[in-house]
Amino acid sequence: MKRQIIILAGILLLSACSRKESITPTEACTVAPAPSHSKGTAFQGIITDYTHKGLPGIALLVKDAEGTWYGASGKADLAKEVPMQPCHVNKVASLTKIFMGALTFKLAEEGKIDLDRKVSDYLSAKDLKDIANAGKVTVRQLLKHTTGIFDVITDNSFYLSVLNDPPAFRDQYDILKFVRGKAAAFEAGTQEGYSNTNTLLLSMVIDKATGVSHAQLLREKIFEPLGLQNSFYYYHDALPAQGVAQGYYDLFNNGTIANVSSYNTGSGNGYTGLYTNVFDLLRFSEALFEDRSLLSQNSLDQMLTFDMPLEAGADRLLGAGAMKDFIQRSDPTEYAWGHRGRDLGYSADMFYFPEKGQTMVLIVNYGTDGESALRPAFYELRKAIVDKMME
Repeated sequence: MKRQIIILAGILLLSACSRKESITPTEACTVAPAPSHSKGTAFQGIITDYTHKGLPGIALLVKDAEGTWYGASGKADLAKEVPMQPCHVNKVASLTKIFMGALTFKLAEEGKIDLDRKVSDYLSAKDLKDIANAGKVTVRQLLKHTTGIFDVITDNSFYLSVLNDPPAFRDQYDILKFVRGKAAAFEAGTQEGYSNTNTLLLSMVIDKATGVSHAQLLREKIFEPLGLQNSFYYYHDALPAQGVAQGYYDLFNNGTIANVSSYNTGSGNGYTGLYTNVFDLLRFSEALFEDRSLLSQNSLDQMLTFDMPLEAGADRLLGAGAMKDFIQRSDPTEYAWGHRGRDLGYSADMFYFPEKGQTMVLIVNYGTDGESALRPAFYELRKAIVDKMME
């Protein structure tokens, strides 16, 4: 989910803390030591430095011509003092969207969805009632975030509902209540503008077009074929009893971080809900960008078409379910394809640098979806990692 300043968190913190405070307490997981890598000590030093700066736990995987290095630092569970490991499963927020993008293109290849048909051809007038622009846009425009449809996570009432009942499961229609009647951000098709509501509507299109839950299709067409045994689409999938890291956020922005693992910001509705680890994300990235075994070349080319004006203030470009990031680096060949993930208690990056043949998978169990004193540390961390990769 994109950045949202959560100004209401302090108001409801006391009531929220009386509810379920975390997912199942985290247990240790074990993984073989990473193979030797000439930059391994440097990578480990970077992530250790940033846990010393306050980020609770960090898992990092880097793949380059030399091989694959992985490591971790900090804690997966602060209360139990469980060390973070690369095998720990974390919520990866909007990385869910690139999985949804890949699924949509697979369904298009099978003739089950036409990307250039209107969303209203798949969803009823009742489904789309009072959602500005929804009757005008195509499935492709949902993928490319060019609809102008109101972004639900910018609505304070939506966050009030989350903070009043953190672990509640909300389905697509529950969430759309906070979208109906809201003005569009811009005229459809004129620019790009990231909106979580786009991917929520995409999940509904898939459900209606195929007659099968998009959650089931994610498992049947992506998780299982790729052997992603540590990937779970919550709330449709139960989370494993062990090995899931807790998520944290500085709710008062006073240097005290709280366990917000149970704060459900819409999991299972297309735009967030994927829980996984760095190894499964590498497998997905390899299949999509390197082996090109997940989609046809034509589908991948469409997914990686970045042809709309840059969103005001943005430092990345939006494709059809994917992002082009690190576009502001001094060397223009150091861009990457993939997606960011930002949620209330977790942050993640999965990026492949095509001109360098390198991959970075980064997971931090601290939320950067809202402003906090630790948020800049996360962005400094990702820059430090890429700087070292590109040396």
